[in-house]
Amino acid sequence: MKKSIVTVATVTVVGLSSAFAMDAHAETMDDLKNKQSEIQDNRDEIKANLSEAEAKIADVLIELEDLNKEIKNVNHALKENQKMMDKTESDIAKKEKEVQALEDEIVQLEEAIEKRYNILKERVVSYQQSGGNVSYLEVIFGSKSFSDFISRVSAVNKISDSDTQLMEKQEKDKKEVEEKQDKVLAKLEELKDMKVELKGVQATINEQKQENENKKEALKNKKQDLVALKEELQVKDSNLASLENEVKQSIAQQQRPTVSSNSNSNSSSAGKLQTLSSSGSSSKPSVSSGGGGISTAINAGYQYIGVPYVWGGKGPSGFDCSGFVSWAFGQAGYSIPSTTSSLAGTGSKVSYSNIQL
Repeated sequence: MKKSIVTVATVTVVGLSSAFAMDAHAETMDDLKNKQSEIQDNRDEIKANLSEAEAKIADVLIELEDLNKEIKNVNHALKENQKMMDKTESDIAKKEKEVQALEDEIVQLEEAIEKRYNILKERVVSYQQSGGNVSYLEVIFGSKSFSDFISRVSAVNKISDSDTQLMEKQEKDKKEVEEKQDKVLAKLEELKDMKVELKGVQATINEQKQENENKKEALKNKKQDLVALKEELQVKDSNLASLENEVKQSIAQQQRPTVSSNSNSNSSSAGKLQTLSSSGSSSKPSVSSGGGGISTAINAGYQYIGVPYVWGGKGPSGFDCSGFVSWAFGQAGYSIPSTTSSLAGTGSKVSYSNIQL
């Protein structure tokens, strides 16, 4: 965008300046008005480009504002996701501890089961020792007395009930351990899956963050280019404004009527101007209080010595070269142009051999 606008603006100003320089000695009103129209057209085009650049700058600023909000949201999402990852890591560590504790518990239960198994073995041995290799009835009926019979029946029943309780406790403990193990392992697997998912989310958010940073940098560069373009167009417009002002002054000089009171004064002024062009009265002007004529023009500026130079200035508040000459002769009653290009065609040409100081 910048390249296209700058190209148009450069061609416009360079073309205009070239045309103006080539035709600098044109004096007709039509030529001056055509130049003025051309300058105005080019200024309008540059102003349109300026408006476009300013609009684009405004758009970029809006994009930057929106992007900054998006970056802020992304950074917030990164922080929240990191919090979840930290929590998941903590939960995983806790579950791994639970798994370890459960494995220790399983080892303890297995040891308890082994002990119970040994107790059962001992009871069986004791039972066999009480009854030998005979059957349950033989153990009972092998008693030698009624009291021995009662004792044997009671012992066998107790052993039987105790064995049953031990087996039931063993099965219950085993089932509880398996259930705990399944739950903890399932939760641990779930947390590990969540950790993998959160890492993927974190990577995606980081990519988005980097992309936003790249966009932000590109928008900043675009803004700088547009600001530079705006400044360049403003300089070109200022240059065109100066050219336009000069043309306006030339048109004003063309349109200004020559100051004269009658035909005799016109003739006298022409004679004085001819005298100024072809000869000089002295090498150094002296201050004169004369009411008019060339001496008035020569002496008019002495009281303004020290006034700063002002480009395009045409009055006591500030002069440029051609503006001062036009003003000084105006004080003597002569109307001459105030631009160098117009002054070049005013008066009579003096040969080098006739120049006087």
